[in-house]
Amino acid sequence: MEKIAIIGAGSWGIALAQLLANNGHDVTVWSIIEDEINMLKEKHEHVDKLPGVKLNESINYTTDLKGAIEGKKILVLAVPSPFTRSTAAKMKEFVTKDQLIVNVAKGVEEATLMTLSQVIEDEIPQGNVCVLSGPSHAEEVGRGLPTLVVVGAKKKVDAQYLQNTFMSDVFRVYISSDILGIELGAALKNVVALAAGIADGLGFGDNAKAALITRGITEIARLGMAMGGKFETFCGLTGIGDLIVTCASVHSRNRKAGYLIGQGKTYSEAMDEVKMVVEGVYSAKAAMGLAEKYDIKLPIIEQINKVLFEDMSAREALGNLMLRDKKIENPGVEWED
Repeated sequence: MEKIAIIGAGSWGIALAQLLANNGHDVTVWSIIEDEINMLKEKHEHVDKLPGVKLNESINYTTDLKGAIEGKKILVLAVPSPFTRSTAAKMKEFVTKDQLIVNVAKGVEEATLMTLSQVIEDEIPQGNVCVLSGPSHAEEVGRGLPTLVVVGAKKKVDAQYLQNTFMSDVFRVYISSDILGIELGAALKNVVALAAGIADGLGFGDNAKAALITRGITEIARLGMAMGGKFETFCGLTGIGDLIVTCASVHSRNRKAGYLIGQGKTYSEAMDEVKMVVEGVYSAKAAMGLAEKYDIKLPIIEQINKVLFEDMSAREALGNLMLRDKKIENPGVEWED
């Protein structure tokens, strides 16, 4: 049995708390919101984020960050990406070098163009930062539905340790050394999912969505490999796998926000209606910053930025993608003559 802190009581943090508690671990959930903690203590259910999921009664809940962190081997950082830096800064004085910090949020920081593990390392230099990602909606993990994910770590021994901690008969965990590739796939797929949702909102059909998913992973891999990520990572669970589920699932907040934008709402109105943080909106500008830094063309992500921040209509943006210059799909495949 391991002692584990979940830092953040959103849907994903609570789903992982449930998984880990059911695996027999000693789990403490921290939230800065006192009413949220009181509700979890009283009802053993997150009635707003994971309604209907009755939580393991062994889970502890607290608003005391120091108390949550001290004495724990694993710290699962599960706050939304815009709050990763500020939360890590609060954690810094309590974290020791023998603790593992597992980031499970998805995004790129707009101001610095850092991945979230880099942000955490910037704030907690003594931290041993790992990541967990993959096609894993909290609504399904919380209900114990079969899910496959990947743990990324600098040291194989740490990855294997986390693999053994998280893995269950319904939650299969693979391991990888490609932390950068895992995080980029996780962050950028949210932007492509906005595009897929917009296409649905416009009524464009399954053909258009399949094209956006396929060309979307091409863009993600193009940028990710330029930054040092591995091609195989983008072909795996944290690349194409996570992209598929985020573009297609009814649970996807990014797809839902895109759908609302496709129906004519602004991104602010869409975010208000979704009632949860839409990570793709925050990652969209960062993705374009990375594209400029590494001189990489990202047509889908570029058009999404124009819809979000330049008042371009959704229909015009997707039309621009259809009318781009004629291309060869795979320039590396040679003609016979």
